[in-house]
Amino acid sequence: MTAVASARMYSWSPTLTAAWQRLLDWVSARASVELAVLNLADPYPLEELWAREDLGCVFMCGYPWAMRAERPHLLAVPVPSPARYGGRPVYFTDFVVRADGPHRTLEDTFGGCIAYSVEHSHSGYNAARFHLLDHRRPDRPTLYAKVLGPLQRQLPVIDAVLDGRADVGPVDGYGLDLLRRHAAERARRVRVVATTLAAPSAPLVASPIVDAPARARLTEALLAAHAAPELAPTLDELLIARFVRADPAAFDVMLDRQHLAEAAGYPRLS
Repeated sequence: MTAVASARMYSWSPTLTAAWQRLLDWVSARASVELAVLNLADPYPLEELWAREDLGCVFMCGYPWAMRAERPHLLAVPVPSPARYGGRPVYFTDFVVRADGPHRTLEDTFGGCIAYSVEHSHSGYNAARFHLLDHRRPDRPTLYAKVLGPLQRQLPVIDAVLDGRADVGPVDGYGLDLLRRHAAERARRVRVVATTLAAPSAPLVASPIVDAPARARLTEALLAAHAAPELAPTLDELLIARFVRADPAAFDVMLDRQHLAEAAGYPRLS
């Protein structure tokens, strides 16, 4: 069985899809591991992708990975190149509002509507819920009059903000940075009013169907990508400085934030 590769998590524009294709094709050739790169169209959900048994080199959110009893094998994680990531394999969640709207702070959106992608997303739900804990009070246990979702992906969250169905939405900050590079007109129409604590970057993973030697070659290819001159323009387009080995324990912080929110009586965005 040919394993599959996918960067569906971050294929937020046609030029991004093309750049991810170039990267994954290069990794496949460098590692001598045959991979079928999937360019999946909406509404194919990410959870169906991650449930497949033929993952070869696929971006997966660290939160559902940490929740799994049987986890796919970690290959590597990206270190985003923009300065705000500090040269670390991390990302943030940004709360976005309409750039031409009245909201200037996150607090301005309270009492309105918050949109979200899916509950199993760290960037699109879990990180936002943890961040909002600090804003809840005994006399204000509910922050929003309406919660819009699940919208499945994060671009529909941005669109819900832009078309006025929602006042605010949490989105993956690395994805938003990519959108600024590849779909600047859309990105300019939103304003960031708050940013969460850092969380580990989404890893590239493989199913057990990919044997250990092949997984090792895929990891080594990813770790070598930043030193390949022919790949430099592609990594620049993808805002990736390099890939590093993934630390399984790093993703526990996502479960910790889930449990803290639940223990505080805030299991769902509200």
